[in-house]
Amino acid sequence: MAINFTKPMIQRLEQEIIEVESKLKNVKNKKEKSKFKINQLEQDMKFSKSHTDLSSKMTRIKKLNDEIKNMNRLQADLSKELTAKKNSLKKLLVNASIVTSDPTKG
Repeated sequence: MAINFTKPMIQRLEQEIIEVESKLKNVKNKKEKSKFKINQLEQDMKFSKSHTDLSSKMTRIKKLNDEIKNMNRLQADLSKELTAKKNSLKKLLVNASIVTSDPTKG
């Protein structure tokens, strides 16, 4: 592959990797916040006096746990995507170095 085509592909993959890493970081932060909220709700439940209040907190905990499950799936998908993009980038870089170091090519 000619270097003229390889360089933009490398730059695009590098940008996509940065974006996926950013998404992963955001998901991780959201997950940590949800876990913190669950801990807070569990502590608050000890002091709940009414059945309605207790039920409300339990419902909220269930929703947060569901969100965490979704975030875990999203994290796994993003990790797979990141691995694939990094592998593609490595292949492109190897091919680019072969092209630039071989005077008979490119």
